[in-house]
Amino acid sequence: MNNLKKGILFAALFSSLFFVSCSNDDDDDDLIGNWVKKSAFDGPARSSATSFVIGDYAYVATGYTGDVYLKDLWAYNSNGDYWEQKADFTGVGRSSASSFTLNDKGYVGLGYDGTNKLKDFFQYDPNGNSWTQKTDFAGTARYGALGFQAGGKAYFGTGYDGNYLKDFYQYDDQANTWTLVNGFSGNKRRNATVFVIADKAYLVTGVNNGVMQEDFWEFDPATDVWTRKRDIDKDTDDDYTYNDDYAIVRSNASSFTMNGLGYIVGGESIKTVWEYNPSTDTWLERTAMEGATRTDAVGFAINNRGFYMLGRIGSTYFDDAWEFKPLEEQNDDDN
Repeated sequence: MNNLKKGILFAALFSSLFFVSCSNDDDDDDLIGNWVKKSAFDGPARSSATSFVIGDYAYVATGYTGDVYLKDLWAYNSNGDYWEQKADFTGVGRSSASSFTLNDKGYVGLGYDGTNKLKDFFQYDPNGNSWTQKTDFAGTARYGALGFQAGGKAYFGTGYDGNYLKDFYQYDDQANTWTLVNGFSGNKRRNATVFVIADKAYLVTGVNNGVMQEDFWEFDPATDVWTRKRDIDKDTDDDYTYNDDYAIVRSNASSFTMNGLGYIVGGESIKTVWEYNPSTDTWLERTAMEGATRTDAVGFAINNRGFYMLGRIGSTYFDDAWEFKPLEEQNDDDN
């Protein structure tokens, strides 16, 4: 009887372990979203590039190879899945610059050239394939700042100038001027990310003195008001019913918007993907990026298609490019 009992106990334990293992595998498999490899970037592999989107094209400029601060510009044709080199950026080569699109022109400024923090500012006209220097940014020279356009208004803000920052400035392309606008009540930071949904900007993640930031903010340019949303860390709220599995905090991540939802991808030592729904103010984990873990990558959306590319891990720099399809099941055979 003792041997029989031991056999039954062993079988029960084995079944339990098997069930837990299968359950964990199922949890991983339950994540929806598929990554498809696209045409590799034609320029040198790099990190800390910047990008802007005009029509069917995304433009990727500047960055750092590990040896050289770059000033080249490349256009990605999303319909044909190929790259074209365009006129070089006319400022000094740099990394960690900021950018936005405004009235069908691209704008690039700020950054770091290996010696100096920068505050110069340039406009790119895709019709003439030409750059024009504009009025310098009105804030301090900095890098790791945010750039975005929402509701027809364009902004630079946050970043690092020797201190961590939280100020924001609006750019008027008709007057070629910068105006200090309302900052948000959150923490100072650099290397945050921002995505825009329905003419509102969502500012999230970033780092301050080695501390990952957990606060999350919505900005409405129509009212010039920042509204705090639910924090992105599971330990920062008493109500655990909506976020007990959140693991979103990070720095140096990328983001884009598709079909009214925001996506955060990758970052320092992390490759997970989270989807934000503004109607519920909640996040849902999606399939992790299928390429290598990386930081300081580039993310953008073209016509509701999300792309993620470049970046580095340690001293290894990448030139691969990926498209994320959030409604498809993960498929290893399409890369």
